[in-house]
Amino acid sequence: MKTSIHQLIRNGVSRRPSARRTLGAFALCAAGLAGSLTAHAGALKGAPAPFDKGGVKIALVNYISEGDFFQAYEAGAQKQAKALGIDLRIFEGRQDAAQQRDQIQQAINLGVSAIIVNHGLPESLGDVVQQALDKGIKVIAFDVNLSNPKVPQIEQSDRDLASLLLAQAVKDNGNAFSAGYVYVAGFAPLDRRDAVWQSFKREHPAVQEKARWGTVDNPIAQSVANQAAAAYRAHPDIRVVIAPYDEFARGANLAANEANLGDKLRIYSADISTADIEAIRAPNSAWVATAATNPAVVGAVSVRAAAIEVAGQPLAHQIVVKPTLVTRDDLVKNDIRTVAELGTKFPAFRTSDAATAPWIPVEQ
Repeated sequence: MKTSIHQLIRNGVSRRPSARRTLGAFALCAAGLAGSLTAHAGALKGAPAPFDKGGVKIALVNYISEGDFFQAYEAGAQKQAKALGIDLRIFEGRQDAAQQRDQIQQAINLGVSAIIVNHGLPESLGDVVQQALDKGIKVIAFDVNLSNPKVPQIEQSDRDLASLLLAQAVKDNGNAFSAGYVYVAGFAPLDRRDAVWQSFKREHPAVQEKARWGTVDNPIAQSVANQAAAAYRAHPDIRVVIAPYDEFARGANLAANEANLGDKLRIYSADISTADIEAIRAPNSAWVATAATNPAVVGAVSVRAAAIEVAGQPLAHQIVVKPTLVTRDDLVKNDIRTVAELGTKFPAFRTSDAATAPWIPVEQ
């Protein structure tokens, strides 16, 4: 998050909605509602109430929907919802905190049984989420820390993600290198990954962070590429780029390709998609490794967690999906070209036992 990954403006300016570019430029309307993604919210044989009767409506309210990670997450959520007979209503994110609040209120008015909040800015969500809880609506949060004991939190084990990619960076480059770092503060997964990076630098004093950049302005990858190009020119000694979200890594890689830096830079990321795999496998690519969960699996876990909450069954407050390290060598050696092939050849990437129950058909 990946990421998050959770609109802030670039270069350290305040992330509060009032300090960003005018988010009100986005119309607050029901156009963000994609509608029912399951044609029939049917009964599920052997399931507890209300799934034994059918007609269960759940809302998925996104903050970020651009990028392969979020598209795959959404597809996984749709597939799991269909298996459960859930009428899944999806609200597409536009990195607009005000619009996300409005969409949660729309979901409340629809009378949904649960709301999945996919990323967002915690300070803009607390009160509207509490409104949902007060009406008896269950709330699940993915990669946004709502600091509410009634809201289970799903995450990708961001500490493990960051630790895996940094361990690989040391393996490839040793304990001393000049680094560029791509980061935007305020998104729970990115902040958790950043905490690992800060600790890593303290433990590896010969690793020097020469430049930092990052944005979630659309299109994210191209916006990051523009920043990265400037950073590469200003700091030609950068040899490693830590970009713990695949849209960030894609931008860093675009800039490296344009500057013919593939033989001088190594880029390490988090999250993965089929497009990422293609970019990592490309000849002379600077992008060499990523640590990732399967976003479709995380989407499925999110829906399963919401279903368990609606059924009133026990659910852990922290639900963690474990990541896998994927290197260019892994992809080339195993002739992996798609996320589907990655799941086939790396079984741990294909499934997760998080948020399961005997009555839930697992779709991953």
